[in-house]
Amino acid sequence: LIGGAVPLLFSSLTIRAVGRAAFLVVHEVRAQFKDQAIWAGTKTPDYARVVSICTQEAQRELIGPGLLAVLTPIIVGLLWHKEALGGFLAGTILTGQLLAVFMANAGGAWDNAKKFVEDGHYGGKGSEAHKASITGDTVGDPFKDTAGPALNPLIKVMNLVSLLVLPFVVKM
Repeated sequence: LIGGAVPLLFSSLTIRAVGRAAFLVVHEVRAQFKDQAIWAGTKTPDYARVVSICTQEAQRELIGPGLLAVLTPIIVGLLWHKEALGGFLAGTILTGQLLAVFMANAGGAWDNAKKFVEDGHYGGKGSEAHKASITGDTVGDPFKDTAGPALNPLIKVMNLVSLLVLPFVVKM
């Protein structure tokens, strides 16, 4: 049960991290757009600032999911011993793999749906269908670009940590 829940919690943390970082980028872009020289074309925007925000937020937001990946197998192993650690890993692998495939497919489907509407179907650009497809693509991008692909490293890290802590768990 715990192993099956960890990939879901990990995914929610990474999706929320994307949202928070995007908010900071939008805030910075809006602040830069207040400069009339940028609008006039006499000054270039500070691209380095936006890249810096993305880099800093990516590193800061990875702390929580990273701790989850490292500490959970240790806690499970120490509290409930080697059998529970094996069950935990089985739940993590099964749920994580299925969730990764789901997120990759769902995110790609939402992206393709937006492109389909933009090609003129269901009213094309500017229609209600286009507005809805943009919302879907906004959800789908973190699915297919962040949370889904990050589940495979999560599984690998949890397996590695479990192997490293297993001798200590068996001794206890």
